[in-house]
Amino acid sequence: MNDLFGRGGARKGAPAVAGAQGDGYSAKDIEVLEGLEPVRRRPGMYIGGTDENALHHLAAEVLDNAMDEAVAGHADRIEVTLEPGNWICVRDNGRGIPVDPHPKFPKLSALEVILTTLHSGGKFSGKAYDTSGGLHGVGSSVVNALAARLDVEVARDRTLFTQSYERGKPVTKLKNAGPVQNRRGTLIRFQPDPEIFGAQEFKATRLYRLCRSKAYLFRGVEIRWSCDASLIKDDTPAQAVLHFPGGLQDFLASAIEGQAAVVPAPWAGDAGFPDGAGRVEWAATWLERGDGFLNTYANTIPTPQGGTHEAGFRAALVKGLRAYGELKKEKRAAAVTAEDLFGGVAGMLSVFVREPQFQGQTKDKLTSPEAARLVEGALRDHFDHWLAGDPARADNLLAFAIERAEDRLRRRAEKDTPRKTATRKLRLPGKLSDCSRESAEGTELFLVEGDSAGGSAKQARDRETQAVLPLRGKILNVASATTEKLRQNQELKDLIEALGCGVGDRFDIAKLRYGRVVIMTDADVDGAHIAALLMTFFYKELPELVRQGRVFLAQPPLYRLQAGGVSVYAMDDADRERVLKKRFKANQKVEVSRFKGLGEMPPAALKETTMDPKKRTLLRVVLPAEDRAFTSERIEALMGRKPELRFQFIQENAASVATEALDA
Repeated sequence: MNDLFGRGGARKGAPAVAGAQGDGYSAKDIEVLEGLEPVRRRPGMYIGGTDENALHHLAAEVLDNAMDEAVAGHADRIEVTLEPGNWICVRDNGRGIPVDPHPKFPKLSALEVILTTLHSGGKFSGKAYDTSGGLHGVGSSVVNALAARLDVEVARDRTLFTQSYERGKPVTKLKNAGPVQNRRGTLIRFQPDPEIFGAQEFKATRLYRLCRSKAYLFRGVEIRWSCDASLIKDDTPAQAVLHFPGGLQDFLASAIEGQAAVVPAPWAGDAGFPDGAGRVEWAATWLERGDGFLNTYANTIPTPQGGTHEAGFRAALVKGLRAYGELKKEKRAAAVTAEDLFGGVAGMLSVFVREPQFQGQTKDKLTSPEAARLVEGALRDHFDHWLAGDPARADNLLAFAIERAEDRLRRRAEKDTPRKTATRKLRLPGKLSDCSRESAEGTELFLVEGDSAGGSAKQARDRETQAVLPLRGKILNVASATTEKLRQNQELKDLIEALGCGVGDRFDIAKLRYGRVVIMTDADVDGAHIAALLMTFFYKELPELVRQGRVFLAQPPLYRLQAGGVSVYAMDDADRERVLKKRFKANQKVEVSRFKGLGEMPPAALKETTMDPKKRTLLRVVLPAEDRAFTSERIEALMGRKPELRFQFIQENAASVATEALDA
């Protein structure tokens, strides 16, 4: 075995003297890498590897330097050009990299020092840039080291200077190319080295998106994108002027275009940090469907792994929403966590801070400790004012977060049950009479109360497309029941199995076995109660089915009126009187039959009035996003655990019900 020093041999006795004869390891084996050679030997240490991501990281480094000039207020235009031969050119109208001799290296220009020396640049002292994306002084030199060729032009003091490099080493001296008018700034044009990156090439689509995101992040800059048409493989434009006065709000609107949101307009704004420590800009909304996203940036650098600025953002919003819930005396708000509030968020967060600290050279995560405090402090008041400014909007957001919190707590309490394997035969409830069509398209599942109604419905149905599941009486009220009772309830277990799409974190709309779910109960008070219980179940356990318009209420008649060989159906008492006056003569003897339930209706009558798609009427159960708070409060009042809320509702509405009854 090898010893602790990584060499063969015994460990007992005195250690071997380094460089002893026969050792084969001496001072001549110690390499000292100078200049940019470490970058070429180990590019992964500086750009994370040599794959496509690393290749595009080079372009991002050069663009970031140009953006730093813009953010510092010295540039307002950047030009990015992708050329044939895997060349990319980035030009800004900033101050231009200094070209005068460097004090420490008087024989070299500052430009050459920046491009050939690691840890050199103008962003250490904070004098040249208040905030910047570069902080280690390795970006430009790393790009130069990994470029087969790099050409630079600097326009300063109405004079143009040029120089060229190959694989990190200058191949020309700094040249004074003469006077120039109406031009200033830096131009860097380079070609990645095939010895490092092989045959990989820049992707026009990826570079265009990078430019667009930078323009969104700093509304004061205009980025002019151009690309040779031969390099475009999709709908990426060959030329574009990217300028977004709305900043992150424009960015968010583009990202969520066409998607339904919980609040009508995003929460967006910007604010400065105390003592000129930087600033923050944000835009956020909450999506009705999907998991959303939160894109964060620090000094225009994407931070896909988040960091301390994201932590401050989350803390400000969660604390603010909880405080609003306390103000509304909504006790359920205390259970809301960042997971609940941010599960459906679509958000953008951009901070500009001095001397940012990142995790690794690729800067995927911001680690500056003060960023969390600064962001939370800046955003908390703005979020509180936004909530207070529109109570209806705030109530909707609070209801949205509470729904997710209750769903999370319910899932946590549930015991994990193993998923059925593909080879295992699907078990369906014994009382389910399934339809014969295998695909869900065009099929319907009718939920009926009791075996008697189930028998009539089974005879009246279209066996190819209509399935029937009888339920035993009134199902469990899921709004007031404990998780344990819900899990043990056989009727609900049968219903969930029949639907096949699962609930909670196991929900998968693609596995839904029917295109529609139709609640078909008796046309009386008890039937209305059962329908209310079933709608509560879908609202609480399977809200996505409601949002997608998959749940319906059947409209069976309560009366049948017959005279002279004519049969007419009436929905309720008021409809019965209307039909009597409209369809029958005043002195005609009319036989009026009241159905005690669906089970007493002849199958032919049930089909004709309630189940035949060509003749029936269905009511779609909807869940309007703008009424989320109202719906949540009404469900809690009428179906929740507090009887006093139901009593209060009855007292407040009893008079209107009595008036309607007298009018009828």
